[in-house]
Formats: sequence, C-alpha cells, structure tokens
Amino acid sequence: MNKDSKIFVTGHKGLVGSAVVRELAKQGYTNILTASRLECDLLYANEVLAYFCRKCPIYVINCAGKVGGIHANDIYSADFISENLRIQTNVIEASHRCGVKKLIILGSSCIYPKLCPQPIKEEYLLTSELEETNIGYAIAKIAGLTMCRMYRKQYGSDFISAMPTNLYGVNDNFNLESSHVLAALIRKFYEAKVNNLPEVELWGTGSPKREFLFVDDLAEALIFLMNNYNNSEHINIGVGEDITIKELARTIKQVVGFKGDVIWNTTYPDGTPRKLLDVSKINNLGWKAKTSLEEGLNITYKWFVDNYKNIKK
Repeated sequence: MNKDSKIFVTGHKGLVGSAVVRELAKQGYTNILTASRLECDLLYANEVLAYFCRKCPIYVINCAGKVGGIHANDIYSADFISENLRIQTNVIEASHRCGVKKLIILGSSCIYPKLCPQPIKEEYLLTSELEETNIGYAIAKIAGLTMCRMYRKQYGSDFISAMPTNLYGVNDNFNLESSHVLAALIRKFYEAKVNNLPEVELWGTGSPKREFLFVDDLAEALIFLMNNYNNSEHINIGVGEDITIKELARTIKQVVGFKGDVIWNTTYPDGTPRKLLDVSKINNLGWKAKTSLEEGLNITYKWFVDNYKNIKK
C-alpha cells in the first residue's frame, strides 16, 4: 500500500478498527477513510455501494462486525449470524464492483472445531463440529472467508482473510452482557475493588486455556498482511502461547490490586476447552507479536480506569 492510497477502515470506532487507524497513522499512511453508521450503515447494501462509489477506496480493511462473549453469542445467536453475514457480503460485493485493489476481512479463532488438535493449523477448518454456543457467529465468519476465496477464484480479486485469536486492548467492550472474558474480568475486579467487596464470582471452572493478543499487535499484523500476503487461504494471527482462564484471572486480579477471594460458579459453561493458534505461517512471513500479556494488561487497565465513566455499562 502506498502511504497516500485511500484506505477504508470499517468499524473504526471499535476495538480492532480504532487500533488499525492508530497504526496506519503511526506508519505514515495519510489517506485513511472512515465512516459512521449515519454516513454508511454496513447492514444495507445500497448504502455500502453508494459510499464505495463516492469515496473510491483503493484498499479496504474490514474490521466491522457484531462481536461478544459466550453469553452474548448464545442469547443473540440470530443477530450474530445475520448481521455479520450482511456486513461481510455488502463490503465484499462493493469492493468487487468498485474495483478495490485489495481487501482483508477478519474472522475469529472460533471458526475452528470445538475439539481441535492443538495448536490449531489453518487446515483444521471444517474438520469436525463447532462449539455450540457461538455456532452462528462462526458460520458467518466461515462464509466470509469462503466468499473471499470464491471472489479470488472467479474474478481474480485480491481478497484475503485473517483469523485472529482472542483480542483485548484500548477501546475494548467492557459491558458484562456482551464483553469477552478478559475485559469482563478487568471490570469485575475493578468494581469489586472500588466497592470493597470480599469476593468476585467468575463463571465456569477456570480450566479452559486461551490465547490473548494485544489489539495493537493485530493492527500491525493486518497492515503487514496487506503489504505481504496474497494467498487464497486464510491465515492465523496470534502469539503462539496460551494460559488457563484461572491463571488469567489471577494475573488481572494482581494488575487491578483486588485483595478479595475468587469464587468459581461451575453451573456456567466453559466453552471450548482450548484454543491455541498455530502461527508459524505468519511468523515465517516475517511477523511476530511483540506485546507481552502483562504489558498489554497494564495498558488496557490504565485506559479502562481513565475512561470508566464513559464506557458502556
């Protein structure tokens, strides 16, 4: 990508999109396009096509989508499959019709089977059953990466897809109804601390293992892929290391400074037992994550505290 090329970043107010905008600016890209929902509602094909025809982006980094944790995925499953399918379809089709030079869309590690060999290689996709609680979201994301592959096959479009692991960082969603586990833990421990509560209740057993990628590292990886990758197969993005949720809770408790007890409510589901991505493919291309979990947590927690009054409750 040239430094002055028009680059449209969808979902620029979200966790990933805002990080991509920051990273593009940091790297000297000067022609970054963003659009609010009022300017271009990605759920409506006519609005998306009109925006693309009007703005003529050369590159598109699609960070928009409906995301959430286990609870949100399970309760609002129809919304998760419907909205993500519509957003992806509209952005991909508009990119094709308006001659976008390169597009990248994002999936999630939840596209892989529930009981998958570890670490998870890209070729393990669709080899067995998905995790039940987020099957709608996973199917939508699988459809998106398949669309990119089929547009490349039929039209020669340079459309690529990336599968990041669990994300966290500045501008995350800390709403307990819809947040992912790491953000939820930060908020729970913080509120317990400021309210002098004796304990914090967490869901599940704490035994599942997860991998966590700082969102600024993901942003750097996406720009790297836009400049260095043009294969039809999706590519994993992660750190190559995982920890148990119990270990994560212990670390966040320490970062926050909460002194009380942790109670594990085992009546709630754990989800997939383990999700660790094999990141050898992107590492071999020349990119590796560089932010440690402790460093990323400290940055995220400071941002959370500084912005607590304004975050979604």
